[in-house]
Amino acid sequence: MSDFLQAMGSAASGMQAQTARLRISSENIANADTPGYRSKTTRFAEVMGNDGIRRVQTQGVDASDRALERIHAPGHPMADTDGYYDGSNVNLMVEIADAREAQRSYEANLRMFDQARSMASSLLDLLRR
Repeated sequence: MSDFLQAMGSAASGMQAQTARLRISSENIANADTPGYRSKTTRFAEVMGNDGIRRVQTQGVDASDRALERIHAPGHPMADTDGYYDGSNVNLMVEIADAREAQRSYEANLRMFDQARSMASSLLDLLRR
């Protein structure tokens, strides 16, 4: 039975990590037009819990070090004397693809969790007979 619990614990931690990843990606998409905004990414690490279950865990959020886009808009309130201001460095195509990948990874972990739960339930049904 502990193998089922380990599988369910690993899948649950994967769902939590992908939830954090999707939240960061959504934040980046929402701030794509915010002047001075730097896109963020989250780091993951494998950790061993006290219960012996290997899990994935977020290790923090990093801001991108890519240069901000220089936008020419002389009438913008944030424009300098040359008429430029710093936009964001969010690449919408990358963020949408990352959000889709996080969603699919979440769904894969959910299917793994459901499969382990179903197998444990079937085992309990067999043991009751």
